[in-house]
Amino acid sequence: MTSNPFIMTNAAKAVIDPEAMVHNIQVMRRQAPHSKVMTVVKSDGYGHGLISVATTLAPYSDAFGVARIEEALTLRQAGISLPIVLLEGFYEADELPLLVEHQLTATVHCDEQVTMLTQAALSEPLPVWLKVDSGMHRLGFQPEQVPDALSALTACDNVAPQIGFLSHFGCADEMDNPITQAQIDTFTQVTEGLTGERSLAASSGTLFWPQSHFDWVRPGICLYGISSRIELTGEQLGLKPAMRLTSRVMAVRKLKAGEPVGYGARWRTERDTLIGVIAIGYGDGYPRLAPDGTPVWLNGREVPLAGRVSMDMITVDLGPDATDKVGDEAVLWGPELPVERIARLVDTIGYELVCQVTGRVPRQYLTASSDQRAAG
Repeated sequence: MTSNPFIMTNAAKAVIDPEAMVHNIQVMRRQAPHSKVMTVVKSDGYGHGLISVATTLAPYSDAFGVARIEEALTLRQAGISLPIVLLEGFYEADELPLLVEHQLTATVHCDEQVTMLTQAALSEPLPVWLKVDSGMHRLGFQPEQVPDALSALTACDNVAPQIGFLSHFGCADEMDNPITQAQIDTFTQVTEGLTGERSLAASSGTLFWPQSHFDWVRPGICLYGISSRIELTGEQLGLKPAMRLTSRVMAVRKLKAGEPVGYGARWRTERDTLIGVIAIGYGDGYPRLAPDGTPVWLNGREVPLAGRVSMDMITVDLGPDATDKVGDEAVLWGPELPVERIARLVDTIGYELVCQVTGRVPRQYLTASSDQRAAG
């Protein structure tokens, strides 16, 4: 019995390459050979699958960084035993016993958190990082507030000894921006003479600002093979893209010159041509704002987006002599087509595109033998 080419269960999929992630974390370790690595896996491992990413990178990591307690608990339930740092800390006092129970580490960035810690009744002290606002002005204690905050935490029985100090860059992806060096100087001055470990560099800091490495680096987006600088691709930095977002051609249409395609008739054929309909859209996380001409990789070449992105479909101009057929694989981004290129065309960053791949797109993981296995 022959298969029906029109039956395409889960046509869209995100194929994840664990070996690429291992390669990338080794690149980051070489960039900061004297620093420990806090592997950042927030937002479902930047869309790559939290548990699978953490399991892959645990042997190469000294700790994990997440944004929310739910992410940390998911890792603990999956058997991850490395230290886990809540980079946003905690929001309610009721969370503190959970942090202790699951041996989590909290970032403390405001007076309200200090008060919650002081008033809590905990079974054992909680490890914390004190966040310094070195100039980004998003979270953290201002430099002049750090001594009082540190004194209050040090005096609190609910806080473990050896408080760490961390901060975050606002412009480290802009090589000529003086704010970054000013942040390094501020963080250095504020923490000078203090005994706790220090962390400032995320991906851009790790790659481009060696003077910011300190005791810990916190790589995030670069672990997934994506450049933290919009003008570069991961490949140009020696990284390997870990996600290959694909789907398949679901129809090939023959149109005459001057025919409209898609919602709003934004695009019209300039000549007699073949239009390919690909089973992916903004309901899968492909950006609705992608303009006409955005490239899609199909059968060894780039074909241009033709018309508005729909919820479930996109259309591409195959050309009048195309031989593409229903069922052919199309790559929306991956090793053949860097996600950074697509991001630039829609005026965003690669971070957003991979994080927005929705739950209806199954993640499939390559094994060491390059076979695919469905995510469990």
